[in-house]
Formats: sequence, structure tokens, C-alpha cells
Amino acid sequence: MADESGTNPFIFACQGGLVLNRSTFTMEPGQAFELVNFEPDIKGGYRRINGYTKWNTNVVPFTASNSERTLMSAYFNGEIIAARGEKIFRVTDATTLLNGAISNSATTITLDSTTSFSTTGTVLIGLEQITYTGKSATTLTGCSRGTNSTNAVAHTDNTSVEQYWTEIDTGRSNATKYSFFRYNLDGTDAIIFADGANNASHYSSGNSVTNVSSTGAPANPKIVTGFKNTFFFAGMSSNPAELVFTAPYSVNDFTAANGAGSIKLESPITGLFPFRDNLFIFCEERIFKLAGSTIADFQLIPVSRAIGCINGNTIKEMGGDIIFLGRDGLRTIAGTANIGDVELGSISSVVQQLFTSYTDVSNFESVVVPSKTQYRIFFSVDGQARESTNGIICHRTRQGYEFSETLGIQPSCADSTSDGGNTFAIHGGFDGFIYRQEQGSTFDGVNIIGRYRSPDLTLGDAGLRKNFQRVIINYQPEGVVRSDLFLRYDYEDPKVPRPAAYPFDSTTVVALYGLSVYGTATYGGQSQPLVRQSVEGSGFAVALRVVDNGTSEPYSIRGFQLEFDAASRR
Repeated sequence: MADESGTNPFIFACQGGLVLNRSTFTMEPGQAFELVNFEPDIKGGYRRINGYTKWNTNVVPFTASNSERTLMSAYFNGEIIAARGEKIFRVTDATTLLNGAISNSATTITLDSTTSFSTTGTVLIGLEQITYTGKSATTLTGCSRGTNSTNAVAHTDNTSVEQYWTEIDTGRSNATKYSFFRYNLDGTDAIIFADGANNASHYSSGNSVTNVSSTGAPANPKIVTGFKNTFFFAGMSSNPAELVFTAPYSVNDFTAANGAGSIKLESPITGLFPFRDNLFIFCEERIFKLAGSTIADFQLIPVSRAIGCINGNTIKEMGGDIIFLGRDGLRTIAGTANIGDVELGSISSVVQQLFTSYTDVSNFESVVVPSKTQYRIFFSVDGQARESTNGIICHRTRQGYEFSETLGIQPSCADSTSDGGNTFAIHGGFDGFIYRQEQGSTFDGVNIIGRYRSPDLTLGDAGLRKNFQRVIINYQPEGVVRSDLFLRYDYEDPKVPRPAAYPFDSTTVVALYGLSVYGTATYGGQSQPLVRQSVEGSGFAVALRVVDNGTSEPYSIRGFQLEFDAASRR
């Protein structure tokens, strides 16, 4: 048996997230010098992120050109409300099969199931679009065949049936990216949206929207929200610093005698966000809050005259804080113990350099994943390839915030909400498709490129050369893992020999401790196995890299143990 009496172990847990504002020499061992498409795990460690898949396999129909991006992707009662070009559509993600063949004139169509299909809407069978006016558990009724310039044809049993896009509005000339707000004033769920070029509109069901166009209504609001059963509009081209609001409990009453009105601020409004008992009003260099319930007691209170929000689509609530993008990175507005008080804080200093290279932030988007206490901001840029688009994941912990990067997610619009206990993080692409995040293990069929790099570890003595014997990896797989482990010595000095990659692969691990079997797949075995990998090489410092270019299922890297013996002193 080998003599291991001189072997020294060095153990560290992966925690602290991506840190870019410190020298790698001074970082804590568990922090990450590189962390791409991994996320700080709520259970500890760094987890390879989930992928995303198409919500519906059919692209949102365009108006004039297939280069049109999606301008809205809002989840609403099991459907996505999507805008592209001058039109707005709705669709579910339902699919099923025909239960029996149909002729080219059948007006009742029997399916295996109509679960998740809209009550009324459009389906696609082969190349034929069919609208319907009702449904039962297994049938679509009131069918109109060959709609939207398609041909009515016969279809055989077990042919695939998909929900297809149903148009609910058109003629929205020059529409820009939409803002929207879900509400319920009278027991009916509804959504209101604004596009910066046309009247705002609201929708509850069916195949049409209702415009907000009564006397006094703003002509082309860019921003809309609800607060205290009142609707607020901002971003009008004629007066971008004006805030217009309706009478209470009305989406289309702008009569002053009924409680409607307007407030003029000192600079253009970039975002509105209701938070607890206040409506926060963001300008580029100012933040205000509106307190009170009606025009009789509304009070406009300054929060900051030096800090503002430069992109209203980045304003989200997470874990009791509002997070938004300021000129100096991500900031928060946090409620304090004193009722009505707030605190402003900057949270992204450790990754600040990731923000500084962007001069145009107008296309940035964000979502929240509440189950992970996670905020995601995406640096979408016109003309940039999807695979080159970066972003940041911000995870709130008890100690503060941890960060990592994303690569390969490029929303042109986004939404995140919860429904029936499920989280929906949705984004519309520059390609016209709608995607659901936190689904699958690829980016819509494209491999997820994952990268982790530790700091340069001196293991307590920068002047002592170490001969490395083994690395023990503690990780939690959720399926097949196909990654590589690299050791890099002496700050990646090119003159220092670099060992080849060691397979960090759930099917070819060198040794496994616990309930799993030696040399076999780890998934289905112990939930947090220890992989013992013999290594070679020596150096005064060492860095660990995990490179994931394959089709791995998500997995979490919990920590490492390095085993070495002392060599010569510098």
C-alpha cells in the first residue's frame, strides 16, 4: 500500500459566486473566477443551469418581414400573448393527436384530449389552420377549415394537432417593445398593455382587444401599470415626464371629477413599479414614490435625486426587494423595518466590469425565478448572435448576493410570473419564437456551454511547491454528466506543463464513494457522490476548471478536496 503519511488535504466548498473585482490571489477558495452557465445553487455549490425550449413550435406570424422581433411575450391564463410587427396573437402550448380520420369539410374534430387547448382559437393540422369556437373534453366544435390562406384537406387518424396562433389585434403601426400589467378588478382576469406608439389596450378573453381611447386617454403610452385599483400610464411622446392615471376601478375613465388626473415630474419616466403600499416612479437620474390610495391623498415623495433606472424592463421584485439597472450596475430598493422607509443599495460591484462595455442598454431584458430567489438580466444587443449574448444571474442568499454569467440566452422581450404553483419564465426571441426558460438541458437543441474556474489556490503557502496526487469532487448529478476537469498550475503560466483533461463524466469516473457502484453512472445512486480522480503535476498554485461542452443534464458542483505532498520551497 502506498505511503500517504505526507499527503496533505485541502478542502473547500463552492460558495460566493463569481468575483471579478479582486485579484485571484486574494479571493476565497470557494469563489469563482469564471462561472458561465452555472448558477449559485440554493442548496449550495454551483449548478449547471437548465435550458429553454420553444413554448410552441410555431413562430409568431410576422406582419411585413420575417426579421421582425417579438415585442411582447406575456403569460396570461395558460396562454402566451405575443406581439410581432403590427399584430398581437395568443396561443397555448397544447399538442395532441387526431382520434379518427377527418374529411376536408368536417366541422367537429375529435382529438385524444383537448386539455390545455384554448376554449376558442386556432389549431394546426399538417399545413392546414383551423379555427374553432368551442371544445369539449375530446372535441373541437364550430370549426372553420382552411383559414388564414391555408387549404382544407383530409387528415388521417393519429395526425399531430397543435395549438396555433390566434390573432387578437392588428394595425398597431410603429409599435415598440410593450409593457403590460395583469389585473382583476371585477372577478375577471385581464391584461393591459402599451406599445409606445398607439393607444393602450386591454384583453380578457376571445379574439379581440379593447382600446383605452376615451376622452383624456394618453395617445401613445410606453409604460402601463396598476396601483390601488387605478391604472397609470407614462412614456408618452408629447410629454415623457408626465404620469397619467384613471379614475379608481376603471381602465378607461379619465374624468377628473371621478378621480382621474396627472402628475408632472421633472424628468422623463423610465419605469413604474407597484411595491407594497407605494408606486415607485423611476427616471434616469431620479426615483420617486407615490403614496396614498386616491387623488384625494396621493403624495409624491422623492426617494433619490442622484440615482435612477436606465431601462424599465430591468425592474423586478425578488425576495422583498426591487432590483433595477442603474448607471452603476444593479441596485435595489429594499423595504426597511420602519413602515414607509426604503433603502437604496448597489449590489453588483463584484461583477461591475461586465456592465461597463455596453453603451446601449435599450434591449436589455430580465426575468425572476422565485423558486431560486434568482434575478436574471440579459444583455441583448441588436445584430448580435444569440450564442454570443451574455447575461448575469443574481442569486440572493442570507449573506447577500452571488452572481454568475449566462451565455446563449437572447430575449427581445420577457416575462416571469407564477400560476398554479408553477413558475413561468418566458422570453420572446429576435427570431420570432417564444421560449420557456428552466426547461430541458439544451438551449432549444443547442448544447449549453458551461465553464467554472476556481481562484488560483496557494493552499496556505505561496512559496511551497506542491506535488498533486488526487482531486476529490463532491457533486450532485441530475442525470448524465459529460464534462472535463482541468488543473492549471502557477497562474496558467504557459511555461508550466499542463496535464490533459480528466473526464468528469458520470459514466467513466475513476472512483466513487457511497452507494453507487465503482466506475458506473452516478445518477440514480447517491445524491452527492464523491469522485476521486488521480492527477499529476506540481506548482506553487493551482486552479481547477470544469468545462462542459456536451449535452449534460444539470448537476451541482458542491466542493473539492485537493490532496498533495510538499516539494521544494521557492
